[in-house]
Amino acid sequence: MGDFNEIVQVEERRGADTLPLTAEDFKNWVHDMGVVDLLITNRKFTWFKGRSCSRIDRVLVSLEWLENFSETRMRGGPRGLSDHCPIIVEERRRSDGPRPFRSLDSWFTHEDFLRLVKEEWRGLGEAPFTDKLKALTVPLGRWHKNNFGNMDKTIMKFEKEIKKIDEMVGDGVYDGTMEARRKALVTCCEKWYVRKELHWKQMSRSRHTKDIDKNTRYFHNLASARRRNNRIDELLINGRLIRNQARIKIAVRDFYKNLYHQEESPLVGFRDGLVEMIDEDDALALEVQPNPQEIKEAV
Repeated sequence: MGDFNEIVQVEERRGADTLPLTAEDFKNWVHDMGVVDLLITNRKFTWFKGRSCSRIDRVLVSLEWLENFSETRMRGGPRGLSDHCPIIVEERRRSDGPRPFRSLDSWFTHEDFLRLVKEEWRGLGEAPFTDKLKALTVPLGRWHKNNFGNMDKTIMKFEKEIKKIDEMVGDGVYDGTMEARRKALVTCCEKWYVRKELHWKQMSRSRHTKDIDKNTRYFHNLASARRRNNRIDELLINGRLIRNQARIKIAVRDFYKNLYHQEESPLVGFRDGLVEMIDEDDALALEVQPNPQEIKEAV
């Protein structure tokens, strides 16, 4: 942790339109080292000089660190007389609350997934859409546990079978059925590799993934880091800094409730004689379907 004197995003320097050439080298170095750059939770910049502001102070933690301290957070303290803000690393354990409905990309690779959804959806009848989604989480949770609960164990089982066939071939035992069985096992094993990578790629939303990289441990920790960074620890409400999670949730809910509520429109009436009745020819002309030439001219 400390002053790395480098930004990795344009937003990390006020007034910047492009990244310096050294930024790409720094990002590649962070990726190659297998470390995670913790996001700062309570401020945008950590270094100030006149009108210049940048976020160049960082904390890079290893995957082993995140496994042992999964709730690691970083925040900046008051700058005081220094041109840098002190960096504070701490571990906070708190409940995330209820989670929204989500589907996993890996589910769509399973031949039974869509059939299960259709059957469960029909069984819910004419219930409201949101209630159906909520009810669907229960059978989907059981189905996920039964089919995707232990992907590593499933892959290991196929790999053992493949290895057993290879050993038999090495001992001189071979026939056509063994080769066909080996091909079938390899196909199934590849499917589960893809499902596993799709799962962790979606969970991490990592831009570093290339050609379905098998480094799922890295993606797993990126997913955990993303969940930490998406939390709201404090919120400025009507000029007051609020840290109570219950009050923050109520404030966020009320904000979007007011933002998206339906506004009442005044009823507009027409006085007698204000609108004249059109004649029958004009009324029929309004209901005539436009011909292709009229559409072409309008377009």
